[in-house]
Amino acid sequence: VQLQAFGGGLVELGGSLRLSCEVSGLSLDEYDIGWFRAVSGKAREEVSCISRSNSNRYYADPVKGRFTISRDDASDMVYLQMNSLKPEDTAVYYCAAKPSPSGFWSTGYGSWGQGTLVTVSS
Repeated sequence: VQLQAFGGGLVELGGSLRLSCEVSGLSLDEYDIGWFRAVSGKAREEVSCISRSNSNRYYADPVKGRFTISRDDASDMVYLQMNSLKPEDTAVYYCAAKPSPSGFWSTGYGSWGQGTLVTVSS
């Protein structure tokens, strides 16, 4: 199983980025996919999750109303559209997978990809 996040970069306050997660080695339509972020010296935090068949989408409070998660199972891709970015969104973003259905949306992920760095300047 491989997950690869990409699309990060440097953006100004209020700007937008779309992160992509390319998934291989599993049947994406059988998995929930989550996005997480990590800042050096802090615990990793959940950002968003999209369940199998787009049936449910979850967002952490700090990103609600600004980020949108989506998936294209036919292309083995999951996306995170990030708008109105803030300096506190600066982090390495990771995508992760877990078989569906499963427990709480932010836990239980067994497959993780390499992260992509998002930097928001003020």
